[in-house]
Amino acid sequence: MKKVLLEMEDQKNNYEQKAKESLQKVLAEKMSAEQQLQSTQRSLALAEQKCEEWRSQYEALKEDWRNLGAQHRELESQLHVLQSKLQGADSRDLQMNQALRLLENEHQELQAKIEHLQGDRDLYSSDTLHLQEAMWPMALDADGNDRYSTGSVPGQE
Repeated sequence: MKKVLLEMEDQKNNYEQKAKESLQKVLAEKMSAEQQLQSTQRSLALAEQKCEEWRSQYEALKEDWRNLGAQHRELESQLHVLQSKLQGADSRDLQMNQALRLLENEHQELQAKIEHLQGDRDLYSSDTLHLQEAMWPMALDADGNDRYSTGSVPGQE
């Protein structure tokens, strides 16, 4: 019986040893699981923080995009206005250039007429002088006296 008691004692010690080992193993797994949980929680908190930062950046970018869109539309509107003004200015420039060409042509024609008239005047002046010289000895006044001998010119008494 002693032998049986010893065997039972030995089995009891084996069971206790195995139970302790199992308990230690479970405790180690529990601690490992808790560490993994804490690590996962830290990762989750960090991921949530990053997510919030990205969401904030996304919202800021979305607002910037809206503002840029509004600015783009405003600039396009201003561009259309300026293009319209430019077309008007181009049209006025074309009209002014046409008017300038007409005035330049008219100026050239008038200059040519002036030169022609000056030439005619010089010719008529020369002809008048020749006629006066030719008529000098023949010009008599109402008394029959020679008008030119006194130094007067007909019509300038």
